[in-house]
Amino acid sequence: MPSDPVLPGRFSPDFREDLARLMRWRRDVRRFRTDPVDEAILARCLKAFSLAPSVGLSEPWRLIRVKGAVARAACLDNFRCANAAALAGQQGDRARDYGRLKLSGMAEAPVQLAVFCDDATPKGHGLGAATMPETRAYSVVGAITLFWLALRAEGLGLGWVSILDPGRLMRDLDAPAHWRFIGYLCIGWPEDEDDMPELEREGWETRSPDLHLETR
Repeated sequence: MPSDPVLPGRFSPDFREDLARLMRWRRDVRRFRTDPVDEAILARCLKAFSLAPSVGLSEPWRLIRVKGAVARAACLDNFRCANAAALAGQQGDRARDYGRLKLSGMAEAPVQLAVFCDDATPKGHGLGAATMPETRAYSVVGAITLFWLALRAEGLGLGWVSILDPGRLMRDLDAPAHWRFIGYLCIGWPEDEDDMPELEREGWETRSPDLHLETR
């Protein structure tokens, strides 16, 4: 018997299996090779933002490519200060465990992006954001997720750095006041490949085996 045709908007079992594998191998990468990333590959992956959903079709994502030595040094120092403060807040064995974690690839990653949400965008005319304005920020996070998968499909890794002072970063990058900082993304070729989260591998936390789903 012939197999069912793959209709527009539907995908084959092989594709679904590949998609599940892609999601398994999407890791938060902190260990990068310093090899450059081809600009054509990066541009191809960035198209994921134009395909991402957004509340009211507002497309509120705003990106700054952090490329200059002064800007990179400022962002890296921001992380180091914030990380030192976070370490000081840990106690006992947790402080020891925290201290050995590598929590940023900012010193090595060849491509670095600061991602923001434009809370003042007129695009979308406020649809869907009047009662829940935070949905604009959620839209940016969703777009980052698609970008992350696109990078992984090319063999690239992404590390999301959140141990930062947002206000300081906004000032250092001269970001408009109506933008909201969402995340700092390090992008490059992974130093090694592993489908287990590094925090799990290092014993910091374990992934929950089951989805917490309730019925009302």
